[in-house]
Amino acid sequence: MRNTLFIAALTLAAFSLTAPTPAAAQDQPAPTPAPAPQSQDPDKKPDAPAPAQQPAPSLEKPGTAPETDDTAKPAAKTLPKKSTNAANAGAKPASTTKEGEKIPEGTNSKTVEEIIARVNNEIITRSDLDKKKESAQEEAEEDCRGKCTPEEQKQRIDQGQKDALKELIDQSLLVQRGKDMGLSVETDVIKRLDSIRIQNNLTSMEDLEKAVTSHGINWEDFKDNIRKQILTQKVISQEVGSHVNISKEDIQKYYDDHKPEFIRPEQVALREIEVSTEGKKDSELPDLKKKAETALKRVKDGEDFGEIAKRFSDGSTAKQGGFLGVYKRGELSKELEDTVFKMKKNDLTEVLDTKQGYLVLQVLEHYDEGEQALSKVENEIMDKMYSTRMEPKLKEYLKTLREQSYVVIKPGYEDIAGGGNSEIQEVSATPEASKNKKGRKKFLLFGKRAPTASGD
Repeated sequence: MRNTLFIAALTLAAFSLTAPTPAAAQDQPAPTPAPAPQSQDPDKKPDAPAPAQQPAPSLEKPGTAPETDDTAKPAAKTLPKKSTNAANAGAKPASTTKEGEKIPEGTNSKTVEEIIARVNNEIITRSDLDKKKESAQEEAEEDCRGKCTPEEQKQRIDQGQKDALKELIDQSLLVQRGKDMGLSVETDVIKRLDSIRIQNNLTSMEDLEKAVTSHGINWEDFKDNIRKQILTQKVISQEVGSHVNISKEDIQKYYDDHKPEFIRPEQVALREIEVSTEGKKDSELPDLKKKAETALKRVKDGEDFGEIAKRFSDGSTAKQGGFLGVYKRGELSKELEDTVFKMKKNDLTEVLDTKQGYLVLQVLEHYDEGEQALSKVENEIMDKMYSTRMEPKLKEYLKTLREQSYVVIKPGYEDIAGGGNSEIQEVSATPEASKNKKGRKKFLLFGKRAPTASGD
């Protein structure tokens, strides 16, 4: 199964973008794009005239969508004003899975695409939506592996695909807002790329670039997808998360009101760093063991276990900082149980040789049998309360962004997109000057905005 990159799940308190509230938005004309150059088609007769250029589109009457440059950058805007971000059709979102960030598959084939939504001056195409739906299915299957019934898995897949367009619109709004805020994420992008390189057992960034392009994916688009992920997370953290306050009194009250939840058998919460040896040759094992030993040494030297797990672990828990779960006695193999139940909070194992690979475990917490002390469950309570309070605030924030932006959705897609400020009626495509650009895409055009009650 192909793994791809996307913001499928925003990392703040394990909260995902799932249900932004629709809102009406204001209208604003789009900036006029530069006219497309004439075709350099070698089969064209010498005396053939250049095709006529079409009038520049605007958001008032989107008309003919220009062929966009993959490297075009949105123009800055400010939150209180209507947005005028330039189109950026080249970068496609991708997904993440719990198996770490792998190099996704892709295609260089030329396609004819249908524009189904505009977010300010950016567009979302049918292929964007199809890829997001595919990612939603992959994520649901991964999350449900060994945990869900077939019916539960189907429900998760259906819900993820239903929310796909809404999440693409939300992502576009958040990315545009991050650019308006002047947030810089380039250092984070480099770190993320290096993490992907390590997870794919590649020796250099050049090797990663070659591997990405060999799958038919533009390297700049690949990096831009990562940039969007990180930018989105930063916007949510600064604009929403920073306003979610949980006091000591709040935590104490929750603990007092839910004490039965904290009466538990003896348990250990574990994190892992797994260096996989499955399918590897015997000659590769020494280097793999050295990788695990290096990861362990870095943690012992003071680096954060979760960050090292994200960079070094091949396991499905890498994206969660290696968090493996909470286990009672009898739920682990006898060998592991005998080891970890003797350990205290933050203790580390040495490198363990298992059937799956080389394993390093950390006891994140050791719960004694009976009612747990507040100090043992304080972080758990905080995470739960944070997630609960974050959800409505994020919905309200996205609602505000939509009200201050121009979100236009093609008829037939409104219900799954969280609403828009107007509909778009499909019109016949008109000729455009072609570009001599490898892998360019032609868009099935639509444009005339449906008239409003006021006649605007």
